[in-house]
Amino acid sequence: MTKYTDIGVETHGHVGLIEIRKPPLNFFDVALINQIADALEEFDNNIEIRASVLAAQGKAFCAGANFGDPARQEQEERAKTDPASNLPINHLYVQAVRIFRNKKPIVAAIHGAAIGGGLGLAVSADFRVACPEARFSANFTKLGFHPGFGLTATLPELIGKNNAELMFYTSRRVTGEEAYRWGLANVLVPQDQVRAEAMKLAQEIAECSPLGLISTRATMRAGLADRVLAATNHELVEQTKLRATEDFKEGVKATAERRVANFKGR
Repeated sequence: MTKYTDIGVETHGHVGLIEIRKPPLNFFDVALINQIADALEEFDNNIEIRASVLAAQGKAFCAGANFGDPARQEQEERAKTDPASNLPINHLYVQAVRIFRNKKPIVAAIHGAAIGGGLGLAVSADFRVACPEARFSANFTKLGFHPGFGLTATLPELIGKNNAELMFYTSRRVTGEEAYRWGLANVLVPQDQVRAEAMKLAQEIAECSPLGLISTRATMRAGLADRVLAATNHELVEQTKLRATEDFKEGVKATAERRVANFKGR
């Protein structure tokens, strides 16, 4: 098994467990998304594993992207001149699409905040187990930014176009209860039971025929990874434009200072 630095990887019978280990907020960078994709590929190649759970240490499930990641900054500079369709192999969104191409069901255990790209990561799973304390937010417009991680394709398919627009246009934080009502969360349990319930659901899935699971999931998610690829190509173009604006700098600064941003539209 590959040695990982930012995640823990375990197997429990026919269920694989991936734990994000960058507490307290589990901000992601290119390396983390790459490692999650690698772990899912290992599970795909392990005939004993039939389903997996994606969980996290710390306060949040994943509070979004680390904008200070040097690898990502270098990639964004390249994106200004390179077509989005010709991304370097280690680009964040190339690694994100790898997650969507995995073959076996994933259950995400959302015990805290899933924000921005962290929401995108949560939505990449087939199912989400959450709690009342969980918070889901596509906070991109509050940063002066454009949604990413394929959310413009995945979120409307999951909760409906208008609810997705509501989340995108307001950047509001959706509670666990509201997420459950919308279908963004499939199961709602007390916070201290989230991971156990996610494991229970994955184990229920793993009792089924492995070949039947892979075949049925391929049918149900047909074309999803390609839609995410097209979405991330477009999202990257828009994000690259907005990253150069004064509003983006103000949005990031205001968020860090916990105040309402003073956007100027430039």
